[in-house]
Amino acid sequence: MTAAPTPTDPAIPADAEDATAFADLGLRTELLGALAALGYEEPTPIQREAIPPLLAGQDLLGQAATGTGKTAAFALPLLQRMPVGRPDGDPVSLVLVPTRELAVQVSEAFHRYGKDLGARVLPIYGGQPIGRQLRALDHGVDVVVATPGRALDHIARGTLRLGALATVVLDEADEMLDMGFAEDIEAILEHAPAGRQTVLFSATMPARIDGLARQHLTDPVRIQIERERPVAVEAPRVRQSAYIVARGHKPAALGRVLDVESPTAAIVFCRSREEVDRLTETMNGRGYRAEALHGGMSQEQRDRVMGRLRAGTADLLVATDVAARGLDVEQLTHVVNYDVPSAPESYVHRIGRVGRAGREGVAITLAEPREHRMLKTIERVTGQRITIDKIPTVADMRTRRLELTQGALRESLLEDDLDPYRVIVESLTDEFDLVEVALAAVKLAHEATSPGSDDEEEIPQVPVRGPREGRPETGGRGERRGPGRPRTGGTTQVFIGLGRRAGVRPQDLVGAITGETRISGRDIGSIEIADRFSLVEVPQAVADEIISGLRGTTIKGRKATVRRDRDGDGSGERRDRGYERRDRR
Repeated sequence: MTAAPTPTDPAIPADAEDATAFADLGLRTELLGALAALGYEEPTPIQREAIPPLLAGQDLLGQAATGTGKTAAFALPLLQRMPVGRPDGDPVSLVLVPTRELAVQVSEAFHRYGKDLGARVLPIYGGQPIGRQLRALDHGVDVVVATPGRALDHIARGTLRLGALATVVLDEADEMLDMGFAEDIEAILEHAPAGRQTVLFSATMPARIDGLARQHLTDPVRIQIERERPVAVEAPRVRQSAYIVARGHKPAALGRVLDVESPTAAIVFCRSREEVDRLTETMNGRGYRAEALHGGMSQEQRDRVMGRLRAGTADLLVATDVAARGLDVEQLTHVVNYDVPSAPESYVHRIGRVGRAGREGVAITLAEPREHRMLKTIERVTGQRITIDKIPTVADMRTRRLELTQGALRESLLEDDLDPYRVIVESLTDEFDLVEVALAAVKLAHEATSPGSDDEEEIPQVPVRGPREGRPETGGRGERRGPGRPRTGGTTQVFIGLGRRAGVRPQDLVGAITGETRISGRDIGSIEIADRFSLVEVPQAVADEIISGLRGTTIKGRKATVRRDRDGDGSGERRDRGYERRDRR
């Protein structure tokens, strides 16, 4: 780890020294080295509170939303307690997550933190060739990160053996229950050793989560990070907005937002030094005068950066929270949260960098889809509205660039001495119309000042999920789930050869689809469940992926016939029954 900054650092005040460091948590030198290499400067609140009891082997019930750093909160203790150099064998840790995207993210985090320990980590989820998973399990792994449905499949095959488990983690437990994985989770925990350590994280704590904890956790330590205590927002003149954007598109989205906003000077907050350095390089490549600021820099380097920002030779500061504490730069007009802050208090401190002394400012947050709930928590705690905006499109950017060209030409017409160029215009008007000459000049000016073709590809707009949108609802006889979105010509129906007689419920189908494909619950429309089959409305573009994914898994422990509904509108339902009767004959 880098040495703590000195109290004389103008960018990092003396009170920053009081923050707990990862070294104070008693972690192995291999883990501390990995964290230092990744640029993590200090633990988040959930990490400070969760790591010590987890290292002590206690069960834990934590309430923490996405973006609070909870993956490291449980990954670091699991890696710390993992026997070094253990022979090939069954996993000692199992992490259950609701979706395959999260399985990949958590697995990658374990790999990054545990690389110097030689940790063997295996993600298990639908949509991946099962042969690869079988070979890895056969060779031996230390940590398995799995979606419940695929984990249960491997347990039933006898390829995932839980006898050596020391710890089970249920990550985003409320999401897993919403997606219909309750029975799968119960079945998995029944196969786990009775003396294991059990860890449960959830963004919300409804009664069913509390019931799950009472049944499976032993005297757990309870941690709640989303403290809903009043927070004084010190920057009432700050306009606050957010963009929901997938992780891979965030650098391009940041560039577009800054192009549209045209800040005088801006600070972009990142979580780690590594991310600061990488993003600084990216933004310089886009033509911004970007400077990095983090705790891994020397005092002299930090002073030079702040000098360039105050002198106006830099207009974009990319920094970590630690490095930016106490900053007060008059030129700053915009604050950008490249990631959603880990706590509402951090959000307030960040946006307090602008809007001071009566000046107006802008605070922008780039949130990944799974971080949307944390935005709601920040709104609730601060009492301030965060507007969700759409990422500027290619057309928006072209319009904006034309506006900038028009503004530059207007300024030149009002202020510049244009007489030296009059002879060129007069000679050209002998051959061309004056308007055509002006158009050609505008075109050359626009091409000379506009960026390249980096923004010619659209950034996908991510729909915002409401508090109940996409969550399965159950009904009585002839069960039906209401559509997650209006039915359009871009949807089709998938026939699944299991129905009410097999105990199938809407949440079972939602859980199977989201667990085996890249589809989220909000993309699934109406669900109709008959005695022997079910019909699920899905987007036309992903129907084949869903069919392929469901054919490779089980629903309620059974394989099912899966195909497109014959007529695509549910009217083939009667023929489907006849088809089944003919098969039996």
